[in-house]
Amino acid sequence: MMRTHYCGSLTEAQLDQTVTLCGWVHRRRDHGGVIFIDLRDRSGLVQIVIDPDTADAFALAEQVRNEYCLAIEGRVRLRPAGTENPDLASGKIEILGKQLTVLSKSEPLPFQLDEDNVSEEIRLKHRTIDLRRDVMQKNLILRSKVAASLRRYLDEHGFMDIETPMLTKATPEGARDYLVPSRTHPGKFFALPQSPQLFKQMLMMSGFDRYYQIVRCFRDEDLRADRQPEFTQIDLETSFLNEDEIMDITEGMAK
Repeated sequence: MMRTHYCGSLTEAQLDQTVTLCGWVHRRRDHGGVIFIDLRDRSGLVQIVIDPDTADAFALAEQVRNEYCLAIEGRVRLRPAGTENPDLASGKIEILGKQLTVLSKSEPLPFQLDEDNVSEEIRLKHRTIDLRRDVMQKNLILRSKVAASLRRYLDEHGFMDIETPMLTKATPEGARDYLVPSRTHPGKFFALPQSPQLFKQMLMMSGFDRYYQIVRCFRDEDLRADRQPEFTQIDLETSFLNEDEIMDITEGMAK
């Protein structure tokens, strides 16, 4: 296997097991002949220890720098007493590295991941680096968990997740449409949906009485504090319910 565990998932439960990890070098420290590497993936960090007894791995470890992408095989062991890190889920153990493979080298970074005063322009220009930062990873993980929770809730309440077209006709709503020229019909255009308004009403008429999407919407309008040209909304439509029933469902979803 390319990888047996995520870095942040390792605990004393894997003690004495041989594991294979893949991730990025968060920090490298050379302590007088023993090299320590904090390896990072989306789940967190784990400490790798590489000593001179494993000559090939040690020689490679001397060359690696921050943000090198590595694959490491090693044995899980307890950290020496007094060196545990209570801030890490894996803070009571470390990996005694036996084999190390450099999957990708890193050029000098445009900014360090722990820098606070980096302009948004620089972060967006180097988006792949910015998204490695802990705060950005937590944001995207939280967003994914929220979406999964919403889907479970709506599925349990009988709502169906139904896709609707992205290339459609213009609809008379509050903002201008974004237009997409048609190659097969010169001079004609598709519009991108401001919301799936017409389609969800058609679904109600077709007998799909509970529908939802977590869907992209496109509106050619001036920027506002909570709105940009494309955004995501939770779109619901339901039939044969009174006002109180609709309120109960949406309140439960918000909770």
